[in-house]
Amino acid sequence: MRLKIQSFSISNSQAVVSRDESLVLYEDMVLGRVFEDMCAQMYYRGKMFGFVHLYNGQEAVSTGFIKLLEARDSVVSTYCDHVHAVSKGVPPRAVMAELFGKATGCCRGQGGSMHMFSAQHNLLGGFTFIGEGIPVATGAAFSSKYCHEVLKESTPNRLDVTVAFFGDGTCNNGQFFECLNMAQLELWKLPIVFVVENNLWAIGMPHLRATSDPEIWKKGPAFGMPGVHVDGMDVLKVREVAIEAIARARRGEGPTLVECETYRFRGHSLADPDELRKPDEKASYAARDPITALRKYILDKELASAAELKIIEKKVDAVIEDTVEFADSSPLPPWSQLLENIFADPKGFGIGPDGKYRCEDPKFIEGTSLSLESCLPANHLHRCLIPSESSIRPNSIKVRHG
Repeated sequence: MRLKIQSFSISNSQAVVSRDESLVLYEDMVLGRVFEDMCAQMYYRGKMFGFVHLYNGQEAVSTGFIKLLEARDSVVSTYCDHVHAVSKGVPPRAVMAELFGKATGCCRGQGGSMHMFSAQHNLLGGFTFIGEGIPVATGAAFSSKYCHEVLKESTPNRLDVTVAFFGDGTCNNGQFFECLNMAQLELWKLPIVFVVENNLWAIGMPHLRATSDPEIWKKGPAFGMPGVHVDGMDVLKVREVAIEAIARARRGEGPTLVECETYRFRGHSLADPDELRKPDEKASYAARDPITALRKYILDKELASAAELKIIEKKVDAVIEDTVEFADSSPLPPWSQLLENIFADPKGFGIGPDGKYRCEDPKFIEGTSLSLESCLPANHLHRCLIPSESSIRPNSIKVRHG
């Protein structure tokens, strides 16, 4: 299953990091791991609903790229977006509260696990469907270049950069190819880095069985942009590649496609029993845990002591405990929020003549009873009407507007 790569050993990395830089990387990766572990606990306790996809094992990719970005730079994620959000600076409290569906979440409880968003932190969303975020990222990169070259809004001689994260399963999707093409157009050369988090499995489909050429990075040169393959279990190697890719974009030299070979330590989602991957495959990647590897590097290079790293770990534990307490005690979104951000003109449907939200009316959730005569022709009724919880009675059908 393992793809060809020059070296898997973090000790062979040519990257040089300072003490402070290494501790920032370590804290961010530990924060991501502990946050996701707590998400698993809360999910199984019934605090979260729907699908929850965890990032365990892939922290080197998120940290290696996002910690190099500036506040003005943008990140576009996937349905596996919690760690990207936290790395970009969204408060862990706001991310956990969003997972709990609470009003204090970064999307006021309306996004949930797969739709994290924060305009303040330029996190432009998690996206449920594969490839869905790549056009958004490409548009953000175009906006950055337009603002810089036409509106003169950006820092002189420095473009704001967009980093788009997506998985190996996305790379045979049409939007992927279309956006690579547009990003590299001679007139555009957009400031974007396409980051493939190749964890070797698209849900239950092995990467090597799903594509004619498993080396995704080669698709970059096909569109005239650099393609790079890097060990995604080594944060220093990821960071080394990220430094150059981000710098190229910021200088106006165009996009880069970076394939990070990584591995998720859990199933596709918390509902996935993870029975398709072989135990020896999972064990081989677990032995290359990126956090353990970075910890060893820091200690071997005497950048920090074990006691100092322990302090960081305890600090992270306290942060995560606080996030759970905050999320659990936060209020649920009010009914008045139900129809917000849905209609371009909320007064056209969401607010009644009295100025109050229709959803606050107790009769709102009951629907509207309409007779068969006042509805569509009988042969069309089944397409637009939903029966109520009780059996359908003649001339009385519940209609769910919208």
